[in-house]
Amino acid sequence: MKRVVVGLSGGVDSSVAAYLLMEQGYEVIGMFMKNWHDDSVTISDECPWLDDSNDAMIVAQHLGIPYQAIDLSAEYKARIVDYMFAEYQRGRTPNPDVLCNREIKFDIFLNAAMKLGADFVATGHYARKSEFQKDGKTIYQLLGGKDPNKDQSYFLCQLTQAQLSKSLFPVGELLKPEVRAIAKKIGLVTAEKKDSQGLCFVGKVHLPDFLQQRLQTKKGKVIEVPADAATFANYRDEQDLEAISLPYTLEPSFGKVIGEHNGAHYYTIGQRKGLNLGGHAKPMFVIGTDTNTNVIYTGMGEDHPGLYRKGLFIPSEDVHWIREDLKLAVGESREYKARIRYRQKLESCVLHQKEKGLYIVFEKPMKSITPGQFAAWYDDDALIGSGVIN
Repeated sequence: MKRVVVGLSGGVDSSVAAYLLMEQGYEVIGMFMKNWHDDSVTISDECPWLDDSNDAMIVAQHLGIPYQAIDLSAEYKARIVDYMFAEYQRGRTPNPDVLCNREIKFDIFLNAAMKLGADFVATGHYARKSEFQKDGKTIYQLLGGKDPNKDQSYFLCQLTQAQLSKSLFPVGELLKPEVRAIAKKIGLVTAEKKDSQGLCFVGKVHLPDFLQQRLQTKKGKVIEVPADAATFANYRDEQDLEAISLPYTLEPSFGKVIGEHNGAHYYTIGQRKGLNLGGHAKPMFVIGTDTNTNVIYTGMGEDHPGLYRKGLFIPSEDVHWIREDLKLAVGESREYKARIRYRQKLESCVLHQKEKGLYIVFEKPMKSITPGQFAAWYDDDALIGSGVIN
């Protein structure tokens, strides 16, 4: 009998994942990851992980499976939280959920499961896995979940072939209402529990408060850039990959000061809330930040040209291929579909592999391309690769 360690989060998805694996004849062990108890930095006033760990334990008891909690808080701080602070300090916007999967769930947690003699680890992600043979070698594919509203393959975009070979996603073939129906039918305490928000296995985070614990507040100017100035300043030759993939170069002379902020590193491109800028005909959006000069650039309306560009660049060291057999050689180009954030619909694009990195050029301009976030590219519903936007 194959042994599987399920990452029980205290939510309905992982609870049902454990049940489905039991039904399929696996020997199942439930494990809860404790990722935070650092008193020097408060992630949330609430303590959702305590409730979650209790719910995970109740589910394990209900299913009659062994249960244990594992403390990964030191690794989580080093690999996720410290990285987040460093990225925000640089004026970038990291994605902790993608990092948590790469660094914690499918690395440290997976290794801990293997020490228990597990053949696989399983999570409640809405994603699917398939495999086939190519040149005598097994190739693993990461596929989108069947539920179009819950597809979470994007969050798994940094997984490797080795990690996929040891991973199972039991609820990936189901729709969310079906998962809840199963939980209700078998009497799970998590059946009606709301989906978790915020950092994985940690809880909801009020980001400004969180960041201010490490990143000092620093008053700076908010500058409004008129649409015509942004268009003029950022005219790009569409044949020049580097030009259309660079973040917009904005200077104070392009606009006028309309307010002040508490630190450019607290803001991200495309942000609308938290600017406290009233008296405008349309909502104001962040179109650029400069942490060196501590200036935020804003534009009025979601059709402002400063919010859009057609290309992005991923440095070579940040390019990751799940399907290593499809890796582009320098000088090669290929059509794919890509997204630059969770739940964004896939957009047609062309990938161009150059010596220093990968350029992604979209068919139409993309809104709020944000340095530090992950771009992920797909062939139909198979996730092929991903990388950190520069």
